[in-house]
Amino acid sequence: MKPSLLRILYLSLVILLISAYSAQATHLRAGEITVRRDACNSLKFWITITVFTNTINTNVLFGGEDDILDFGDGGDPDRDGRPGILVPETQNTLRPDLGEGIATASFTYEYTYRGNGTYIISYSEPNRNAGVVNMDGSVNTRFYIETKIITDPFYGCNENTPVLGVPPIDRGCTGVAWFHNPGAYDLDGDSLSYEMVIPFRARQTTVVNYRDPNNPKFYSNFNTGNEQKNGAPTFNINPVDGTITWDAPGAAGEYNIAFIIKEWRFVEGRWRELGFVRRDMQIIIEDCDNERPDLIVPEDICVEAGTTIDETILGIDPDNDNVRIEAFSEIFNFTENAATYSPKPATFQPSLPPAQLKFHWQTTCAHVKSQPYQVVLKITDKSPTGSSLVTFKTWLIRVVGPPPQWVNAGLVANQSAALQWDNYFCNNAESMQIWRRVDSNPFEPDTCQTGMPPNLGYTLVDVIQMRDANNNPVTSYTDTNNGKGLAPGAKYCYRLVAIFPEPKGGESYVSSEVCLDQVPITAPVITNVSVQETSTTSGKIEVKWIAPKDAPGGPFTYEVFRAEGFTGNADIVSVATTTGLTFIDQNINTENRIYNYRILARDNNGALVDTSAVASTVRLEAQSQLNRIQLTWSADVPWSNQVPGLKHRIYRGEEGATLPGDLQLITELDVLTTGLIYTDEGQHNGVPLDRGTTYCYVVETVGSYGSTDPDLQGPFFNFSQIICTRPGDENPPCKPATPLAHEPVNCDDYVGRLETCNNSISISNTIKWSRPAGDCDDDISFYRVYVSPTSNGIFVPLVDRTGNFLQVRDTFYVHQNLPSFAGCYKISAVDRSGNEGELSDAICFDNCPYYELPNVFTPNNDFCNDVFSAYSERDIVGENASSCGNPSDQSKARCARFVRKVVFRVYNRWGKEVYNYESGGERTIYIDWDGRSSEGRELASGVYYYVADVTFDTANPAKRDQVIKGWVNLIREAP
Repeated sequence: MKPSLLRILYLSLVILLISAYSAQATHLRAGEITVRRDACNSLKFWITITVFTNTINTNVLFGGEDDILDFGDGGDPDRDGRPGILVPETQNTLRPDLGEGIATASFTYEYTYRGNGTYIISYSEPNRNAGVVNMDGSVNTRFYIETKIITDPFYGCNENTPVLGVPPIDRGCTGVAWFHNPGAYDLDGDSLSYEMVIPFRARQTTVVNYRDPNNPKFYSNFNTGNEQKNGAPTFNINPVDGTITWDAPGAAGEYNIAFIIKEWRFVEGRWRELGFVRRDMQIIIEDCDNERPDLIVPEDICVEAGTTIDETILGIDPDNDNVRIEAFSEIFNFTENAATYSPKPATFQPSLPPAQLKFHWQTTCAHVKSQPYQVVLKITDKSPTGSSLVTFKTWLIRVVGPPPQWVNAGLVANQSAALQWDNYFCNNAESMQIWRRVDSNPFEPDTCQTGMPPNLGYTLVDVIQMRDANNNPVTSYTDTNNGKGLAPGAKYCYRLVAIFPEPKGGESYVSSEVCLDQVPITAPVITNVSVQETSTTSGKIEVKWIAPKDAPGGPFTYEVFRAEGFTGNADIVSVATTTGLTFIDQNINTENRIYNYRILARDNNGALVDTSAVASTVRLEAQSQLNRIQLTWSADVPWSNQVPGLKHRIYRGEEGATLPGDLQLITELDVLTTGLIYTDEGQHNGVPLDRGTTYCYVVETVGSYGSTDPDLQGPFFNFSQIICTRPGDENPPCKPATPLAHEPVNCDDYVGRLETCNNSISISNTIKWSRPAGDCDDDISFYRVYVSPTSNGIFVPLVDRTGNFLQVRDTFYVHQNLPSFAGCYKISAVDRSGNEGELSDAICFDNCPYYELPNVFTPNNDFCNDVFSAYSERDIVGENASSCGNPSDQSKARCARFVRKVVFRVYNRWGKEVYNYESGGERTIYIDWDGRSSEGRELASGVYYYVADVTFDTANPAKRDQVIKGWVNLIREAP
């Protein structure tokens, strides 16, 4: 029987569909996009797409008519508004080392962005290879990968996205733990983190019905699915080194997973994300009789720059199969002094005796980096059964700067320290930190301990550049203690730390210590500022000092000055005049206030001798935590409170205690080890803290001047105030009282302080508030300040230089160095448990906006009033402001101020629009209209009408947008 025509047509259609399908599908296994920048000051990038394809039963090439590289900039006029380009067909390269049916291809495109911004670069192509078991319909699922780049200059120069050294195709056996590491590194030295995500089929669109590889669906017995058969299988990625662990695969098949590698840079005290690379990879699991090989890797190490590293990595296999050892790291790709390993290329070698990989690296100063280099080591076995298993291990190598070396140090005029050191060994170091403490500390750093460790009692004096303006090395420094002079009687010791530039960063080992002779005692020397009684009204502080021994004119008379805060002159008052060496300051608020003291000495003729250094009380803070209380304390004193061999004491007692003697000693602390912190969990007597009990504490600090003088040898003991709290306090403090009335910005005063329209003056806002009344005041530790640009905006907390939320301990705050006055503030109280209370009502400041346009201009090319501009004092191109009365000669009170945007339209007398203008980009808010139409035609003399939509920078949304209407006389005739 002859087939019917309809049947023939049907079969032909099926064949055509199959042919078309096989020409555009079933081939993409894995891939990623990497990006390289042309230069720091360029917006030209090279974008590389790398994919791995399936070649079994298909000869489809990478790229084609529906394969889109999207640059993430929303389209470009040069591409007729299209968001990207079509990637041309690209030849596959077989990768037999990865297994049968696997090839790779790549495509690189040069693209220049029109401006800085955040761009998500993506590639999409139909389709994934058939048979991926952990998603539905992979053969009909588009393959999608993306990479994010940020070109904001705020982050510094970022020339490279992470590079991934290990291919995204790997194999494993059922029942045997599987490992993978992408071998990622960043050529700019940025830090990397790793995060598992779900594979995409389009932007922000996951594949259909994705399942993690350890989903119960893939196991006959899920509860014993791990390699040891004693627990459920696990699947995760190490967020720090990127190692993926699947313990262990269940069903055989091809699995696809995805993860992102984020790059981070420490900018202005915070870790900030610079972008990411999204890798889509494939895992091929087979049923095989094989055991995983293993690596014997050296211990992680830290070495000084200049050290030669020679190590041997060993590879073993339980089945004695041949193995291949590979190494991946950025250090193998350095243009100079790159690390090497052999054999390279890696070859299979017997595992009995253990296979070897020889590693060699001559480190240099250029290799110094804050983070360790990762050397990813991979071992692959070759089983007679045809299967293979791999094991990854990561070896960390950190290269640090050598310690700076001292030349000498000495006193200058008994007031300053002259410090000198050798020219630093590493020429690429950027700056030198100078650290100081009172009294010696015999600290020696451990092998991997760089920089100045905390809790050693050193204070950062200054950070200076390694080279001056003429590129000469800087090897000296004079310490004047910020102009106050070094404290009399103290023995000062110094250390140095070299700092290397970002983004690689890094710091040296801390130098040895160099100490000065004791500073002569030419002024009174305070030895004690100790809280004797804690009260809001009847508190007592004992202040002691010794007489100036190296100054003539005794006996001396002393005047005692007190101020609020750790340092400074806030509310400074003279509280006593005495000939003695001790003073008890009484009837003051020692519970809530911090005080500092200084002693002024006069000789027997009443003439001023000198003033002591400032010394504060010890301030103790208590933070309630669940079933425990954490204590921290601090003081600003001219002696050291962190002295080897001297321990601080913690006392505890019951509610109502006001005197240190009312409390009992519970522990002594070596604060050089612990720092000025202690957590009480009842460990001193084994009795847990009671959440219903209020506990009171006082800390006794122990300090020294490091002096050889018998009167200053110490130690000196000083008590903090007594502080009381309960453990586990979960109740937030009360809302701060309504902010105090504040003076709004006086616009006449602001304008009067301007010398010209173009100069700037310091802008700051001072906000004040009241402490909550009653019991709400007792537990407040500090306040947070929230700010919003507008009254109806989102309020966000202010942060300090380190990126942490600002902690304000006073009831006022001065927000300084602002671009404008406009802003609204709210305050919250935070208690010692870390509980944050309700935000206060808002207090707002606003700007003094102004915008005025003239009513005549003469575009006749006489260099006077040739353009129509808002009032200003600018030097307008083509205008001669000194010889004609153009708008730039007007009073500064009429100049444009606090203007964000201007949309300007001009109409002729019949109401037809003849010109329009919108500020932004290179267009200014001043308009500078030259009297031509929007099409560039000169307009005739006459009266024209305008409408200007002006957007001001104001906190009040109702005042932000204003419409200014008027007329202007355009005169072309010469006067």
